Amino acid sequence: MANEISELRNVHVDRYLTPLREGGSLPAIVEANDGFLYVLKFRGAGQGPKALIAEVIGGELARYLGLKIPEIVFAHLDEAFGRTEPDEEIQDLLKASVGLNLGMHYLSGSITFDPLVTRLESRLASKILWLDSLLTNVDRTARNTNMLMWHKELWLIDHGASLYFHHSWDNWKEQAKRPFPQVKDHVLLWQANDLAEIDEEFKSLITSDIIKKITALIPDEWLLVDAPFTTAEEHRNAYAEFLETRLSVSDLFVKGASDARKALI
Repeated sequence: MANEISELRNVHVDRYLTPLREGGSLPAIVEANDGFLYVLKFRGAGQGPKALIAEVIGGELARYLGLKIPEIVFAHLDEAFGRTEPDEEIQDLLKASVGLNLGMHYLSGSITFDPLVTRLESRLASKILWLDSLLTNVDRTARNTNMLMWHKELWLIDHGASLYFHHSWDNWKEQAKRPFPQVKDHVLLWQANDLAEIDEEFKSLITSDIIKKITALIPDEWLLVDAPFTTAEEHRNAYAEFLETRLSVSDLFVKGASDARKALI
């Protein structure tokens, strides 16, 4: 059952609590003015707004398809925030991230998914692997699963490494038509035995209208940073075209995943 595409809430960051130093972009746990805790992804981090765009597209597409994703919000950082932060690296990051950032609801008490401890049923594993192949998400490996167990359910986090073509936009139309060779390193490859069935199911759900609704969530100010496009709308349309093209050749990445799985098993 697919979910509705909803507007993302806006919150204002009130308190910086602690950095998450295991993340390369130095995200942090913060408290917002709605009283909730969030993992904050900073626009001033190494990959800039592009990682946040990938988070929105990947996270909200996963949610639409029925996978569990912590709530994503737009998190506003005030200019005066962090002036008293003693760590120079963090203070520089906060200064570079004034304005609109991305927050993900903090799943307190969650634990990192361990494939040696928890085996997923094949349909769920196939759904996740199919989505990561669509999005070219290179960051769902045994070393870094980017999945959490929370209240005995699997939750997906961190899609910032998806859509890696957009860091240069070189030959992006051709890249949309290519297989996903990095699937051989996917942590769920060996459990995903229902890819063909999931391919048919998800292709019927992800319409052009759904893609446009998801890309419409991306703020203009993120799209206008280091972009080869004249307008934010042109930039959005390029993301939509990439996803629609990729859907049209899903048999390529499904076959690639199936072949990689056979080689693994």
